[in-house]
Amino acid sequence: MKRAFTIMLGLAAYLMTYGQGANNIRLNEVMINNQTSLQDEFGDHCPWVEIVNTAFSTYNIRGMFITTDRTVLNKELTVPQRMSRMSIIPNGDSRTNLTAKQHIVFFLNSNPTKGTLHLDANVNSNTPIWIALYDGNAIDLIDSVTVPVMRTNCSYARKTDGASTWVVRDADHVTPGTNNFIQASETKIQKLKREDPYGLGITALCMGIVFLCLALLYVFFLVFGWIADRRSRIASTQPVKPVVITAKKINKVRHMTSNILQEGMELKGRDKEVYVAVISMALKQYLEDVHDVESGVLTIKPDHSSWGAHTTFNNNVNVNANHNLNHNL
Repeated sequence: MKRAFTIMLGLAAYLMTYGQGANNIRLNEVMINNQTSLQDEFGDHCPWVEIVNTAFSTYNIRGMFITTDRTVLNKELTVPQRMSRMSIIPNGDSRTNLTAKQHIVFFLNSNPTKGTLHLDANVNSNTPIWIALYDGNAIDLIDSVTVPVMRTNCSYARKTDGASTWVVRDADHVTPGTNNFIQASETKIQKLKREDPYGLGITALCMGIVFLCLALLYVFFLVFGWIADRRSRIASTQPVKPVVITAKKINKVRHMTSNILQEGMELKGRDKEVYVAVISMALKQYLEDVHDVESGVLTIKPDHSSWGAHTTFNNNVNVNANHNLNHNL
Protein backbone atom coordinates (compact mmCIF):
# COMPACT_ATOMS: atom_id res chain seq x y z
CA MET A 1 0.00 0.00 0.00
CA LYS A 2 2.81 2.43 0.90
CA ARG A 3 4.70 1.60 -2.28
CA ALA A 4 1.62 2.21 -4.46
CA PHE A 5 0.99 5.48 -2.66
CA THR A 6 4.61 6.56 -3.26
CA ILE A 7 4.39 5.71 -6.97
CA MET A 8 1.14 7.62 -7.43
CA LEU A 9 2.52 10.59 -5.50
CA GLY A 10 5.60 10.61 -7.73
CA LEU A 11 3.42 10.48 -10.83
CA ALA A 12 1.36 13.40 -9.59
CA ALA A 13 4.53 15.38 -8.87
CA TYR A 14 5.80 14.61 -12.37
CA LEU A 15 2.55 15.80 -13.94
CA MET A 16 2.63 18.96 -11.88
CA THR A 17 6.26 19.61 -12.84
CA TYR A 18 5.50 19.00 -16.49
CA GLY A 19 2.47 21.28 -16.33
CA GLN A 20 4.59 24.14 -14.95
CA GLY A 21 7.18 24.02 -17.73
CA ALA A 22 7.80 26.77 -20.27
CA ASN A 23 6.88 24.35 -23.06
CA ASN A 24 3.22 24.95 -22.25
CA ILE A 25 3.49 28.64 -23.21
CA ARG A 26 2.36 29.19 -26.81
CA LEU A 27 1.99 31.94 -29.39
CA ASN A 28 -1.74 31.88 -29.93
CA GLU A 29 -2.84 34.74 -32.19
CA VAL A 30 -1.10 37.48 -34.20
CA MET A 31 -2.38 40.61 -35.96
CA ILE A 32 0.08 42.54 -38.11
CA ASN A 33 -2.18 45.01 -39.95
CA ASN A 34 -4.21 46.58 -37.14
CA GLN A 35 -6.19 49.62 -38.28
CA THR A 36 -9.45 49.62 -36.32
CA SER A 37 -9.21 46.55 -34.09
CA LEU A 38 -7.57 46.39 -30.64
CA GLN A 39 -6.33 49.66 -29.08
CA ASP A 40 -3.66 50.07 -26.42
CA GLU A 41 -4.04 52.27 -23.35
CA PHE A 42 -2.98 55.29 -25.41
CA GLY A 43 -5.60 54.75 -28.11
CA ASP A 44 -3.09 53.52 -30.70
CA HIS A 45 -3.69 50.58 -33.05
CA CYS A 46 -0.43 48.66 -32.86
CA PRO A 47 0.30 45.16 -34.21
CA TRP A 48 -0.07 42.65 -31.43
CA VAL A 49 0.68 39.06 -30.47
CA GLU A 50 -1.27 36.92 -28.00
CA ILE A 51 0.39 34.35 -25.73
CA VAL A 52 -1.52 31.63 -23.86
CA ASN A 53 -0.68 29.27 -21.02
CA THR A 54 -2.04 25.88 -22.13
CA ALA A 55 -1.27 24.16 -18.81
CA PHE A 56 -3.50 23.85 -15.73
CA SER A 57 -0.85 25.44 -13.52
CA THR A 58 0.56 28.94 -13.19
CA TYR A 59 3.71 30.06 -15.01
CA ASN A 60 5.40 33.47 -15.08
CA ILE A 61 6.69 34.43 -18.54
CA ARG A 62 8.77 37.38 -17.33
CA GLY A 63 12.29 37.27 -18.71
CA MET A 64 11.24 35.40 -21.86
CA PHE A 65 11.95 36.91 -25.28
CA ILE A 66 9.89 37.72 -28.40
CA THR A 67 11.65 38.36 -31.70
CA THR A 68 10.88 38.79 -35.39
CA ASP A 69 14.53 38.62 -36.49
CA ARG A 70 15.42 35.31 -38.13
CA THR A 71 19.13 35.91 -37.63
CA VAL A 72 18.78 34.63 -34.06
CA LEU A 73 18.60 31.12 -35.56
CA ASN A 74 22.31 31.37 -36.34
CA LYS A 75 24.06 28.96 -33.98
CA GLU A 76 27.29 30.93 -34.15
CA LEU A 77 25.77 33.94 -32.40
CA THR A 78 26.69 34.44 -28.79
CA VAL A 79 24.00 34.84 -26.17
CA PRO A 80 24.49 38.63 -25.87
CA GLN A 81 24.34 38.96 -29.66
CA ARG A 82 21.12 36.96 -29.74
CA MET A 83 19.59 38.98 -26.91
CA SER A 84 20.29 42.22 -28.75
CA ARG A 85 18.04 41.01 -31.55
CA MET A 86 15.17 40.17 -29.17
CA SER A 87 12.58 42.02 -27.08
CA ILE A 88 12.47 40.91 -23.45
CA ILE A 89 9.25 40.59 -21.48
CA PRO A 90 9.99 42.77 -18.43
CA ASN A 91 9.52 42.03 -14.75
CA GLY A 92 7.32 43.84 -12.30
CA ASP A 93 3.88 43.20 -13.80
CA SER A 94 1.51 40.67 -12.27
CA ARG A 95 -0.15 40.15 -15.65
CA THR A 96 2.88 38.15 -16.82
CA ASN A 97 2.08 35.52 -14.18
CA LEU A 98 -0.24 33.42 -16.33
CA THR A 99 -2.65 31.11 -14.58
CA ALA A 100 -4.22 28.05 -16.20
CA LYS A 101 -5.54 28.80 -19.72
CA GLN A 102 -4.88 32.52 -19.29
CA HIS A 103 -4.04 34.86 -22.22
CA ILE A 104 -1.92 37.99 -22.49
CA VAL A 105 -1.48 40.42 -25.42
CA PHE A 106 1.75 42.28 -26.23
CA PHE A 107 1.89 45.24 -28.62
CA LEU A 108 4.63 45.19 -31.29
CA ASN A 109 6.30 48.05 -33.17
CA SER A 110 5.97 49.99 -29.91
CA ASN A 111 8.16 51.53 -27.25
CA PRO A 112 8.82 49.59 -23.99
CA THR A 113 8.66 52.88 -22.09
CA LYS A 114 4.91 52.92 -22.66
CA GLY A 115 4.43 49.94 -20.39
CA THR A 116 5.15 46.30 -19.67
CA LEU A 117 3.00 45.08 -22.56
CA HIS A 118 4.79 47.19 -25.18
CA LEU A 119 7.68 45.61 -27.12
CA ASP A 120 9.95 47.05 -29.80
CA ALA A 121 9.87 43.95 -32.06
CA ASN A 122 9.55 45.20 -35.65
CA VAL A 123 6.88 43.89 -38.05
CA ASN A 124 5.84 44.82 -41.58
CA SER A 125 2.34 44.17 -42.85
CA ASN A 126 3.49 43.97 -46.46
CA THR A 127 5.65 40.85 -46.05
CA PRO A 128 5.30 37.53 -44.21
CA ILE A 129 6.56 37.84 -40.65
CA TRP A 130 8.37 35.17 -38.65
CA ILE A 131 7.74 35.62 -34.93
CA ALA A 132 9.30 33.50 -32.21
CA LEU A 133 9.13 33.02 -28.43
CA TYR A 134 12.39 32.17 -26.63
CA ASP A 135 13.01 31.05 -23.08
CA GLY A 136 14.81 33.29 -20.58
CA ASN A 137 18.22 31.95 -21.58
CA ALA A 138 17.75 33.32 -25.13
CA ILE A 139 18.77 29.90 -26.45
CA ASP A 140 15.78 27.57 -26.17
CA LEU A 141 13.12 28.20 -28.81
CA ILE A 142 9.70 27.70 -27.18
CA ASP A 143 7.39 28.46 -30.11
CA SER A 144 7.41 30.17 -33.51
CA VAL A 145 5.11 30.85 -36.46
CA THR A 146 5.29 32.54 -39.86
CA VAL A 147 2.43 34.97 -40.34
CA PRO A 148 1.29 35.46 -43.95
CA VAL A 149 0.25 38.76 -45.46
CA MET A 150 -3.40 39.36 -44.58
CA ARG A 151 -6.11 41.92 -45.06
CA THR A 152 -6.66 44.77 -42.64
CA ASN A 153 -7.81 43.79 -39.13
CA CYS A 154 -7.49 40.08 -39.86
CA SER A 155 -5.54 37.86 -37.49
CA TYR A 156 -3.58 34.64 -37.81
CA ALA A 157 -4.65 32.35 -34.97
CA ARG A 158 -4.60 28.78 -33.83
CA LYS A 159 -7.87 26.97 -34.49
CA THR A 160 -8.19 26.40 -30.75
CA ASP A 161 -5.93 27.48 -27.90
CA GLY A 162 -2.60 25.70 -28.24
CA ALA A 163 -3.68 23.66 -31.31
CA SER A 164 -1.18 22.89 -34.05
CA THR A 165 -3.45 24.21 -36.84
CA TRP A 166 -3.40 27.93 -37.70
CA VAL A 167 -6.18 29.72 -39.57
CA VAL A 168 -6.88 33.25 -40.84
CA ARG A 169 -9.67 35.00 -38.95
CA ASP A 170 -11.58 37.95 -40.34
CA ALA A 171 -12.24 41.10 -38.35
CA ASP A 172 -15.50 39.79 -36.87
CA HIS A 173 -13.85 36.68 -35.37
CA VAL A 174 -10.67 38.15 -33.90
CA THR A 175 -10.28 37.13 -30.23
CA PRO A 176 -7.41 38.99 -28.50
CA GLY A 177 -7.08 38.10 -24.83
CA THR A 178 -9.66 35.31 -24.91
CA ASN A 179 -10.24 31.79 -26.23
CA ASN A 180 -9.79 31.31 -29.96
CA PHE A 181 -12.74 28.96 -30.09
CA ILE A 182 -16.07 30.60 -29.18
CA GLN A 183 -19.41 28.86 -29.53
CA ALA A 184 -22.52 29.95 -27.67
CA SER A 185 -24.14 26.51 -27.74
CA GLU A 186 -21.03 24.71 -26.49
CA THR A 187 -21.80 22.19 -23.75
CA LYS A 188 -19.67 21.59 -20.68
CA ILE A 189 -18.47 18.26 -22.04
CA GLN A 190 -17.46 19.84 -25.34
CA LYS A 191 -15.68 22.63 -23.50
CA LEU A 192 -13.83 20.09 -21.36
CA LYS A 193 -12.76 18.14 -24.45
CA ARG A 194 -11.56 21.33 -26.11
CA GLU A 195 -9.67 22.69 -23.11
CA ASP A 196 -8.30 19.33 -21.96
CA PRO A 197 -7.94 17.15 -25.07
CA TYR A 198 -5.47 14.74 -23.40
CA GLY A 199 -7.38 14.40 -20.14
CA LEU A 200 -4.49 15.54 -17.94
CA GLY A 201 -6.60 17.97 -15.95
CA ILE A 202 -9.40 15.51 -15.21
CA THR A 203 -6.79 12.85 -14.37
CA ALA A 204 -5.11 15.12 -11.85
CA LEU A 205 -8.51 16.02 -10.37
CA CYS A 206 -9.53 12.36 -10.00
CA MET A 207 -6.19 11.45 -8.43
CA GLY A 208 -6.57 14.32 -6.00
CA ILE A 209 -10.03 13.12 -4.97
CA VAL A 210 -8.78 9.54 -4.51
CA PHE A 211 -5.84 10.66 -2.40
CA LEU A 212 -8.14 12.84 -0.28
CA CYS A 213 -10.53 9.92 0.32
CA LEU A 214 -7.65 7.61 1.26
CA ALA A 215 -6.31 10.21 3.67
CA LEU A 216 -9.73 10.60 5.31
CA LEU A 217 -10.11 6.82 5.65
CA TYR A 218 -6.64 6.58 7.16
CA VAL A 219 -7.45 9.25 9.75
CA PHE A 220 -10.84 7.64 10.54
CA PHE A 221 -9.43 4.16 11.16
CA LEU A 222 -6.50 5.61 13.11
CA VAL A 223 -8.83 7.45 15.49
CA PHE A 224 -11.25 4.49 15.68
CA GLY A 225 -8.42 2.10 16.57
CA TRP A 226 -7.08 4.47 19.21
CA ILE A 227 -10.53 4.76 20.84
CA ALA A 228 -11.07 0.97 20.79
CA ASP A 229 -7.64 0.32 22.27
CA ARG A 230 -8.24 2.86 25.03
CA ARG A 231 -11.62 1.32 25.92
CA SER A 232 -10.12 -2.15 26.09
CA ARG A 233 -7.34 -0.91 28.38
CA ILE A 234 -9.85 0.75 30.72
CA ALA A 235 -12.00 -2.42 30.83
CA SER A 236 -8.99 -4.63 31.62
CA THR A 237 -8.01 -2.51 34.64
CA GLN A 238 -11.44 -2.67 36.40
CA PRO A 239 -11.95 -5.25 39.29
CA VAL A 240 -13.91 -8.36 38.34
CA LYS A 241 -14.41 -9.97 41.81
CA PRO A 242 -17.87 -8.44 42.53
CA VAL A 243 -19.07 -9.48 39.09
CA VAL A 244 -17.91 -13.08 39.64
CA ILE A 245 -19.57 -13.27 43.09
CA THR A 246 -22.85 -11.92 41.74
CA ALA A 247 -22.81 -14.44 38.90
CA LYS A 248 -22.22 -17.31 41.34
CA LYS A 249 -25.15 -16.21 43.53
CA ILE A 250 -27.45 -15.98 40.53
CA ASN A 251 -26.49 -19.49 39.39
CA LYS A 252 -27.02 -20.89 42.90
CA VAL A 253 -30.50 -19.37 43.22
CA ARG A 254 -31.40 -20.58 39.74
CA HIS A 255 -30.27 -24.13 40.61
CA MET A 256 -32.21 -24.21 43.87
CA THR A 257 -35.35 -22.88 42.23
CA SER A 258 -35.10 -25.45 39.48
CA ASN A 259 -34.78 -28.33 41.96
CA ILE A 260 -37.72 -27.12 44.03
CA LEU A 261 -39.96 -26.77 41.00
CA GLN A 262 -38.89 -30.14 39.66
CA GLU A 263 -39.52 -31.99 42.95
CA GLY A 264 -42.87 -30.24 43.42
CA MET A 265 -44.04 -31.23 39.95
CA GLU A 266 -43.00 -34.87 40.51
CA LEU A 267 -44.87 -35.18 43.82
CA LYS A 268 -47.93 -33.40 42.51
CA GLY A 269 -48.00 -35.56 39.47
CA ARG A 270 -47.84 -38.81 41.52
CA ASP A 271 -50.61 -37.76 43.95
CA LYS A 272 -52.81 -36.90 41.01
CA GLU A 273 -52.28 -40.30 39.40
CA VAL A 274 -53.23 -42.12 42.62
CA TYR A 275 -56.42 -40.15 43.12
CA VAL A 276 -57.47 -40.56 39.50
CA ALA A 277 -56.89 -44.34 39.62
CA VAL A 278 -58.89 -44.86 42.81
CA ILE A 279 -61.79 -42.65 41.70
CA SER A 280 -61.90 -44.29 38.25
CA MET A 281 -62.01 -47.79 39.80
CA ALA A 282 -64.80 -46.83 42.21
CA LEU A 283 -66.91 -45.23 39.49
CA LYS A 284 -66.46 -48.23 37.21
CA GLN A 285 -67.67 -50.66 39.87
CA TYR A 286 -70.56 -48.41 40.75
CA LEU A 287 -71.77 -48.20 37.17
CA GLU A 288 -71.45 -52.00 36.65
CA ASP A 289 -73.44 -52.74 39.83
CA VAL A 290 -70.78 -55.05 41.25
CA HIS A 291 -71.10 -53.70 44.80
CA ASP A 292 -73.78 -53.73 47.49
CA VAL A 293 -76.42 -51.08 47.50
CA GLU A 294 -75.43 -48.43 49.97
CA SER A 295 -76.13 -44.80 50.57
CA GLY A 296 -74.29 -43.77 47.42
CA VAL A 297 -71.73 -41.79 49.36
CA LEU A 298 -68.19 -42.34 48.20
CA THR A 299 -65.72 -41.77 50.99
CA ILE A 300 -62.00 -41.29 50.37
CA LYS A 301 -59.79 -40.65 53.34
CA PRO A 302 -56.04 -40.74 53.73
CA ASP A 303 -54.45 -43.76 55.39
CA HIS A 304 -51.30 -45.83 55.24
CA SER A 305 -51.46 -48.55 52.58
CA SER A 306 -49.26 -50.39 50.13
CA TRP A 307 -49.92 -47.85 47.31
CA GLY A 308 -46.86 -45.80 48.23
CA ALA A 309 -44.52 -48.70 49.00
CA HIS A 310 -42.06 -47.68 46.26
CA THR A 311 -41.78 -44.03 47.42
CA THR A 312 -42.48 -41.94 50.54
CA PHE A 313 -45.76 -40.04 50.81
CA ASN A 314 -47.21 -38.12 53.73
CA ASN A 315 -50.72 -39.48 53.10
CA ASN A 316 -51.96 -42.71 51.53
CA VAL A 317 -55.41 -43.44 50.27
CA ASN A 318 -57.92 -45.86 51.77
CA VAL A 319 -61.27 -46.17 50.08
CA ASN A 320 -64.23 -47.48 52.01
CA ALA A 321 -66.92 -47.77 49.42
CA ASN A 322 -68.05 -51.36 50.00
CA HIS A 323 -66.54 -54.72 50.78
CA ASN A 324 -66.19 -55.66 47.08
CA LEU A 325 -64.08 -52.57 46.45
CA ASN A 326 -61.88 -53.41 49.44
CA HIS A 327 -61.56 -56.95 48.17
CA ASN A 328 -60.45 -55.82 44.72
CA LEU A 329 -58.00 -53.34 46.13
